[in-house]
Amino acid sequence: MSSVVFDIEQQAGRKFHEELSHINADIEVVAGSAQTVAYMHDRTADPTRSDLPEQGPIVVFPTSASQVQTIVKTAAKHGLSIVPRGAGTGLSGGATAQETQVVLSTENLNQIIEISAGDGVAVVEPGVLNGDLNRALEPLGLFYAPDPASAAISSIGGNIATNAGGMRCAKYGVTRESVLSLKVVLADGSLITVGHRSLKGVTGLDLVSLFVGSEGTLGIVVQATVRIRPLPVARKTLSLFFDHTLDAARAVERIKTSTVQPAVLELIDAPTLTAIDANSGSSLRENGAGLLLIELDGYGIDEQIRDLRDIVLPLGGRLNEVSDEEGQTLWELRRSGRNFPTHKWHIGEDIAVPSSKLAEIFEFFPEIEHEFGVKVSAVAHAGDGNLHPLLTQNREEDDSSHIVPRTLAQAADALVKKTLSLGGTITGEHGVGNVKLRWAEWELADRVRALQLELKNVLDPASVFNPGKAL
Repeated sequence: MSSVVFDIEQQAGRKFHEELSHINADIEVVAGSAQTVAYMHDRTADPTRSDLPEQGPIVVFPTSASQVQTIVKTAAKHGLSIVPRGAGTGLSGGATAQETQVVLSTENLNQIIEISAGDGVAVVEPGVLNGDLNRALEPLGLFYAPDPASAAISSIGGNIATNAGGMRCAKYGVTRESVLSLKVVLADGSLITVGHRSLKGVTGLDLVSLFVGSEGTLGIVVQATVRIRPLPVARKTLSLFFDHTLDAARAVERIKTSTVQPAVLELIDAPTLTAIDANSGSSLRENGAGLLLIELDGYGIDEQIRDLRDIVLPLGGRLNEVSDEEGQTLWELRRSGRNFPTHKWHIGEDIAVPSSKLAEIFEFFPEIEHEFGVKVSAVAHAGDGNLHPLLTQNREEDDSSHIVPRTLAQAADALVKKTLSLGGTITGEHGVGNVKLRWAEWELADRVRALQLELKNVLDPASVFNPGKAL
């Protein structure tokens, strides 16, 4: 960006700030400063990077849908683009912003408006944290099923933006399956409602599915009606160890085609088990080189355990029922025990393949390691074929660069190409953001990409919302 264009956009930002404060003094606006640099990146970026600018973007904190409408209209009037932001936990650069953009934070749109056990719905604002919603539901004997690993700190709005999944996808599906209706502010400042409060409803096109997973490029969600469910009468955690990671991966397809219906079916490979042990002091790797971590819920758990044992024993699996306390520890290790190594170059990915191809993608890891001199490990939401591989490469102590080595990037490219060849996708739940745009071109046909841009142009012809992301 030239200095002239930058100055013009900075002036537009100042005029936006002044006009917005004049129109509605109740809207919290923070001018671009060192204080707002943190709003330029999500978890994709390293916040300690020395090349971040000294001044961040303007950040606005609306508390109502009408305030969002005012912000959108005023930004559009001054030719400014808006980056919607939830809790900033994204991993694909979807909430990254430039100094001359306006960041619209939904963190103060954080009210649980209604919980209706009879209708099986909760009405929430986008800034409500996933974990907070479930804490409100639990005393009522209810729960909200989608549970990304960041559930304690990620917002419902952010989950909707990326169609986030999580561990319970194996039984309850991704966010899209739990969103019934949305209120959305469009680029012209109008407020629309799409979807239905009822569990069934097919009047008109399914616009809810259009906005879910659109990464803030089509509109700003200001309210969501989501499906809630009765808490299961029981939950039971099982650990299922194998001598080899591939044996664990092959067992997944057998389990999925059986009468057993896990609520959670996670796979942790040998290198990750070793890393968890090193980080937490656990001793998981001593039990095997591949772990399927399973949660069964509802009625008939004993019968499911019996059937599961019959399935996995011939495959070399060692099935263990664990106590509630042990189970809680195992799930916490799965969520946060891995850690990304700060002393190595690393790329974390979010591929997904058909369940029948799960073992084949794990078989490909040694080929990548041999060809590019990197290390590859992975955890997987095995129940739906979604893997989170971690590619690492040694880094010199005095290396202060922020650009990953070419060989590591090439290894990631090779992994993505293999994934696509197996009928998979470049992103299962993290979204495209600005990090995976090049790979999205590999996956999507030219006409499909053109159609998506045409839809964007209909809803947001001036590209006010999150330009340069997802599409």
